Amino acid sequence: MLWLPSYATGPERLGRLAVLVFVALVLIFLIAPFFVVVPLSVSKEAFFTLPVKEYSWRWYQDFFGNERWIASVINSVIAAVATTILATMLGTAAALGLARPEFPYRRAVMSLMLSPMIVPIVIVAVGSYLFFGGLGLINTRPGLVLSHTALALPFVVVTVAATLSTYDTNLTRAGLSLGAPPVAVFFRVTLPAIAPGVISGAIFAFAVSFDEVVVALFLTSAERRTLPVQMFSGIRDQINPTIMAAATILLGLSIVLFIVATWLGRRGQKA
Repeated sequence: MLWLPSYATGPERLGRLAVLVFVALVLIFLIAPFFVVVPLSVSKEAFFTLPVKEYSWRWYQDFFGNERWIASVINSVIAAVATTILATMLGTAAALGLARPEFPYRRAVMSLMLSPMIVPIVIVAVGSYLFFGGLGLINTRPGLVLSHTALALPFVVVTVAATLSTYDTNLTRAGLSLGAPPVAVFFRVTLPAIAPGVISGAIFAFAVSFDEVVVALFLTSAERRTLPVQMFSGIRDQINPTIMAAATILLGLSIVLFIVATWLGRRGQKA
């Protein structure tokens, strides 16, 4: 077998086979919901029944023809794009600063910036509600964007910092020694070199904002609902197969973003 070396002993072959079988079972368990959501999204029945007896695009037509669903998509896209821009700018700047050896209290600052990834999302949502409520930003798009930026910022910092760990700082010194101003050196030397990491961080920031539901539940009103909030409300109020169409669309978007992020990561490694 190609995945087993020729010099492997019998117990080693058996152990490798057991690991591969275990990994395959875990993957099947993780992707099993996909085989339920996607078929139900093209079912003609108004109830969740498997196997699907008759297929139809009616739920996708309902999704794209319903003003509430379209408005939620627009709200999600606007919030995600704004969050991506803000989180990418702040995260890249933070990673550049933390990459310097002389930066004071690097570990403490890094731990503080990564805390949104560790703290339970409900605590972040309650804290955001109380904080932005005092600023009058509840039920506003800026409040949602700022809260999502705080959630997405660690992903940008981690990806850009990982790229900077392989960046040759002599390139920056060479640009400065030739008389170029620091801003020009950053945009012409540093940024092109770390672009795969920056773009990957931006993709993760977009995905975090577009899929987030808990904080959005606390900070948005009916007219500011994002797509995940609209889906949650649909499940809570009345189960409608249109939710399956929305979930399939989100699934497709997530797969595309994952493929792009993986491709950028491999391209950065080759570079």
